[in-house]
Order: sequence, then C-alpha cells, then structure tokens
Amino acid sequence: MAQDGQTGVAYQTVDADYFTKRGLNKYAGVASLWALGVGAVISGHFSGWNLGFATGGWGGMLVAGIIIAIMYLGLTLSIAEMSAALPHTGAAYSFARTAMGPWGGFLTGLCENVEYVITPAVVVTFITGYVTSIFGIDVAYSPLIWIGFYIVFIALNVFGLELSFKVTMVVTLIALAVLVFFWVSAIPNMDFSRWALNIGAGPDGTAVELPEGGGPLFPFGLTGVLATLPFAVWLFLAIEQLPLAAEESVDPKRDMPRGIILGMATLALSAFMIVLLNPSVAGVGTYYLAQPTSLEPLLDGFKAIYGDKGAVILGLVALTGLIASFHTILYAQGRQIYSLSRAGYFPRGLSVTHAKYKTPHIAMLVGAAVGLSVMLVVWFANGGGGSGETQLGDDKIGTVMLNMAVSGAMFSYIAQAVSFILLRKNAPHIERPYRSPLGVFGAGLTIVIAIVTLGYQAQDTNFTSGVLWVLVWFAVAIAYFAIYGRHKLVLSPEEEFAQSGGKSEYRTH
Repeated sequence: MAQDGQTGVAYQTVDADYFTKRGLNKYAGVASLWALGVGAVISGHFSGWNLGFATGGWGGMLVAGIIIAIMYLGLTLSIAEMSAALPHTGAAYSFARTAMGPWGGFLTGLCENVEYVITPAVVVTFITGYVTSIFGIDVAYSPLIWIGFYIVFIALNVFGLELSFKVTMVVTLIALAVLVFFWVSAIPNMDFSRWALNIGAGPDGTAVELPEGGGPLFPFGLTGVLATLPFAVWLFLAIEQLPLAAEESVDPKRDMPRGIILGMATLALSAFMIVLLNPSVAGVGTYYLAQPTSLEPLLDGFKAIYGDKGAVILGLVALTGLIASFHTILYAQGRQIYSLSRAGYFPRGLSVTHAKYKTPHIAMLVGAAVGLSVMLVVWFANGGGGSGETQLGDDKIGTVMLNMAVSGAMFSYIAQAVSFILLRKNAPHIERPYRSPLGVFGAGLTIVIAIVTLGYQAQDTNFTSGVLWVLVWFAVAIAYFAIYGRHKLVLSPEEEFAQSGGKSEYRTH
C-alpha cells in the first residue's frame, strides 16, 4: 500500500487479474463517436426545451440558446483538447484528477455521476409522456413503462460494444431524419409573426396569448433571456459524455476531437432549426408550446401540419429522438461509474466487465437501479399516479429530476473548465494532439455562463427539492470516500497518469 500524505489517500497494489476482469474492447471511430454525442443530446430537440418560451418568449429562447451554445462551444473545445491529451474512460474525473488531485477528481466525477444517472431517468419520463399520449395509457402504469424501457436498453448496452454502437448510429440517424422531415414539412406551413410572436407579458409579468401575433421578440426583457438559460441547456446537455468512450475508441487522440466538434456543429444547426420552426407552424405557436401541458412539441407540430389521423404513426416516429438519447446516456452512465469504481473511488465490484462481451454490465445495472429508485421515491412521495405526475413540467417527477441533472451538469462543467485552465498553466509539458482555439478564454466563458445559469435555475420553485436530493447524494458518496474509499484507491490509467504528473505514457493495462 502506498500512502500520499498530502492528499490523504492510499493506493493498494492489485494483481494483473484485476484489470483483466475490467477489460474493454475497442470499436468506435469518428462516425460512432459523432453518433454517440449527437444521440445523447437529440431528445432535447424533441421535448423539454419549449418550456423556456414561458420565461423568455421566442426571442428570449433564441438568445438564451445562443448563450448556452457559446458555453458548450467553450466546454467542448476544452474537452476536445483534454480528451486527446488524457484519453481515459474517466473523462471529467480524469481531467480533474490530473489538475486538482484525488479529491478534486472525485468531486468532479460525483457531479457528473448525478448527471448521468438522473438524465436517463428524465428522458424516460419524456418517453412515457409520448407513449401514454399516443396509446391513451393511464398514467398510473408509468412505472411499468419506465422499467420496461430500462430493461430493453440496458440489455442492448450489455450484449456487446459493437451492437451498442450500431444501435446508437441507427437511432441517431433516424432521429435526425425525423427532424429534417419536420423542418421540410414546417417551412411551407410557417407564419413567424402570427404564431412565433403570439406571446406577451401580462400586467403581472406572466405570459399571455396575443391572438393576432405580432408581439415583441423579447416580451420579458433581458431578465427573461437569462431566466430561459436553464431550459436552453436541454438543447445541448450530454454532448460532453463523448470522452467516456476514450478507451473504446480505436484512435482517441485523433478521433475524439473530430467526433466532439462534428457533434457540436450538428446540434447547433438542429437547435436553431427547431427553435425557429416548431413555434412558427400555423396552429401551434409559442404561447401553446410554453404551457406545461405541451409535453410533445414536435408531435404538436406534426399534428398541426398533417392532422390527428396520423398522430399514432407520427408519435412513434417522434419517439426515436428520445430513444436515441436514452440508449446513449445509459452507455455513458455505465462508463462513468465503471471508471470511478476501477480506480477505487466507488466500490470496486462495480467495474467488473462482462466475461464475454467486455461491457461494464454491473455498473449499468446499478446505475439504472439508482435512477429508477429516485424516480419511484419522487413518484410515491407525490401520491403516485394521478393527473400526470410523471410528466416534465406537469408535476414533480420531471421538474425535480431535471433540476437534479442540470445542476449536476453545471457543477461538472465548471470543474472541467477549471481543470482545463489549470492543466494549461501547470502541465504545459503534456502532449496535446489537439489544442482548443479558444483556449483559456473559452474555458472562462464556460465558467461564467454556467454560474449564471445555476443562479437563474435557483429561481425555479422545484430547484430546492431537486438540489436537496443532490446534496444527500453527495453526502452519502463523500462519507463513503472519506471513511473507506480513499484508502482503497488503485493505479488505474487515470490515476497512474496523474501520479506521474502527466509524464507517463498513456496505457489502459
């Protein structure tokens, strides 16, 4: 056992069999990485983002989206540099571990852990909203739908890396095709001034409908733009998961930056098109999409264009975007837990991979169980069933868990941007196959925008309950690490690289 007096952690010696039982296969190239990044985010272009119209109107949503896109550009370019220099499965934890030591790495990994365990749970509530709406299923059966989707897509992730990436590619391409089909359908049916500008501010400052349209671009002013930032996050949330595939990438030093940048460019285009066209379709409008009852904005747009007769088919097609994100974020969830477990921060047994398929099946199963448990606790704490408890913006499940996921993400982004700045300053010797053109300035922008977003997120009435759950999560995990985990660390690739000050050669055992 090796002690580190400065950080208060200890490393235990493990035999070669330890890493043999935790092996991963290589498969992903640029195309697979692009699909993984885009697929993780694409559900945010199908549901959830539209609720920002209630706080910012159309212009507020557009400008908030641009601000958040700038934040993600700074973040993704920073991540592209760090992931090529530190191509480890640990991603955010790995970057922070090298930059800020074991405690910094652990806390950053913990923030990301909240995001990747909770985000699939939020997405499955969107999926449930579509399914119950399409087939008229009683909301009381929602937990069974959650469990069913978790079982199917955990299985697809467990039974082989190649299968998982092929499914990711297929559902991502279908989801993008659905969006493109919607854009083409919407353009001849749009009336921007009448429908996108049909929202104004009432005497009490809340949104009111303008029946003839022609309202202001910014009905709630600058404050409305800033208040819309947390909703705009949903248009890009989870693109940062790509580095978690580093050890399953064929050439991460070359392919990871390309996959991240291509993914970000795809999402920026898609986000602009959906924000412009969805509310502009005749018969839909910004005011309607701003309501908590608008749970399927893309489906609302399709119905307005093609009528209710094809609602079932169109709804099933629109589900592809949600399924793409659910599948890909479950992938990220498993790798994120795996990396922290392999290094000893989480119980080591979680990182054992499947003997045949070499996928972190235990990590995925445990992560899914935790996500489902949180959902069920919130469900039953709010009566279970009733009038839409599982729907985002309609009651507690979606809003509480969305706040949990977004707050965990914002803290993770701040930590990763700080890690980037520290690595540029303190570790200039590390080989950087790719360098962010925005450099420290881009990372600084990420930090500022993330802090502002958190500040406005705190004004959401559901923020407090969501963050309280996050604090409980943190308290339990920190207690485990302080009492037990910090004495049981292992020299995994991330730890070995950090221990050497970035001077050791990259290897995955």
